[in-house]
Amino acid sequence: MVYLCYTCDQSFYDEEDLQDHLDDYDHAAAHDYVRYGCDTCLATFNSDAARWQHMNAKGHVGHECRVCDNQYRSEKELINHEVEYHNYCADCDKSFQNTNNIKQHLNSRIHRGQNIDCPFCRNCFTTVAGLTTHLETSGCRSAPSLNRDSIFQINLIGWHGGESKPNRYSCTDGAWNGSGWACGLCSNRVCRSRADLDKHLNSPAHYTVLYHCPNRNCSSEFKTLASIISHLESESCSFMRFDAVQQRMKQVVTSKNMIEF
Repeated sequence: MVYLCYTCDQSFYDEEDLQDHLDDYDHAAAHDYVRYGCDTCLATFNSDAARWQHMNAKGHVGHECRVCDNQYRSEKELINHEVEYHNYCADCDKSFQNTNNIKQHLNSRIHRGQNIDCPFCRNCFTTVAGLTTHLETSGCRSAPSLNRDSIFQINLIGWHGGESKPNRYSCTDGAWNGSGWACGLCSNRVCRSRADLDKHLNSPAHYTVLYHCPNRNCSSEFKTLASIISHLESESCSFMRFDAVQQRMKQVVTSKNMIEF
């Protein structure tokens, strides 16, 4: 229900708040001027019954918050309120601990589906970060030449760490310790074969930093294109909204330079 001050037309959701307003600003007494406002439009009435008669006739019944009973004029306003103030997803009837958790939920496959297509194969993904991981890890059988290093060389974005080039590592005979092939950078990593050690040395565990966040106020650095996209998708540094990341980076990852590589 909306309560209105007839003197200045300011509205309140609580009758006590209206009374405090009347007292603070020396406006007319509440019992003289309290009007009942429509939850959707600006029409006001002398009684609650008249208010409901109007709302039912015009289809102006408001949208009530499922958590705090506040009324909103549109479904969009209601959803935004429930998400931002209560971390609540009405579609799933589920509450979350914090804003980050509900954002991850709303941006998950449950709500967004898988509508980002790989430009080379039939696989579909929920986010651009998922598609990029698919390509950077040579997961696309239709584009086996694509990987983290080759994608970096294409120079799809300008958000890299300078002129550095991806390094490829190969172990030497000295890595053999008598029982296995030991990684000199990891204290307890021993591989069964030389090929396994080479694979480990060129895994994300030992990647060099190739990208940095484009936000000048953020010093985050990343070893893969997928990781910087994931960082932007999280909105943790507030550089770009999730939907904007999807639109912009989808154009980058599926660009002509990538497809013609």
